[in-house]
Amino acid sequence: MQNWKILINDGLENSGIEALKQAGFELQLDKIPQEELIYKLNNFDGILVRSATKVRKDLIDQCPNLKFIGRGGVGLDNIDVDYARSRNIAVINTPAASSRSVAELALGHIISLTRKLHEANRNLINSESFISLKKKFSNSTELKDKNLILIGFGRIGYELAKIALGLEMKVMIVDPFIDKARIEMKINNQKLEIELPIISKDKALEMADYISLHAPYSGDYLLVSSDFNRMKKNCIVINTSRGENIDEDALLSALDNDIIAGAGLDVFHNEPKILNQFYNHPKISITPHVGASTIEAQERIASELVEKIVELRSKLC
Repeated sequence: MQNWKILINDGLENSGIEALKQAGFELQLDKIPQEELIYKLNNFDGILVRSATKVRKDLIDQCPNLKFIGRGGVGLDNIDVDYARSRNIAVINTPAASSRSVAELALGHIISLTRKLHEANRNLINSESFISLKKKFSNSTELKDKNLILIGFGRIGYELAKIALGLEMKVMIVDPFIDKARIEMKINNQKLEIELPIISKDKALEMADYISLHAPYSGDYLLVSSDFNRMKKNCIVINTSRGENIDEDALLSALDNDIIAGAGLDVFHNEPKILNQFYNHPKISITPHVGASTIEAQERIASELVEKIVELRSKLC
């Protein structure tokens, strides 16, 4: 069987690396900078990326030997998928592997902002701050019976909906691409099927206590200044999808002018060089794009990628 050479440019779990080696693949683990890929990628049969490396048309055109592009994760917006496939280059990803991990992070931001955990961790430094923060945080609320709007109901939204229902939140969906939103839950070995209401974005903006984004980037913002202006003042916005889904300047303006209450952000424009205003903002809970960065998710991603690469090689060789 042909010995394929694979560039692992954005990292891979050790279990996946070992499995690929055992399957007979030759691996390069040293990252090639984006600007050098156009000169070097054609020496490989495949490339594995996450969100950092971009595989666009100009790069694909210079790589007639490339057989596949693999993305460790859900989104494929850093890859020109249709063009690659038109050149008979397979594009593979792992859409289900990290769903639970990302959903749990979104919930973490919801809880952090609701109970001011992010602010307490930054500012609780002595007995004086203990007393002042205790008083300041005395008006926190519970999650029960609050309206959680999910914009996008793919795998991650599905997982977050299950968690939120367990917390007795009221979950509603905004997604123009589906007709029904059903989830299955297992409680005490009993399976339950629950249908969630699908509502318009306009209605959602006015009702939401929390809005969590779970849609791919389509080329346009999902939330802009006029959207923030329609939200309740207590509304909290969570983004673990794509940084480009939010107009960041409009978000900061809405936070600074008390139009909304807070934002939980794991993704940003121009990562890792994000806006300075995000650091230590009192109304922002911030993480460095770690939604899928759990041991369990990375092991599932690696396992699924290896399986798909081995299967692809068996088809082509």
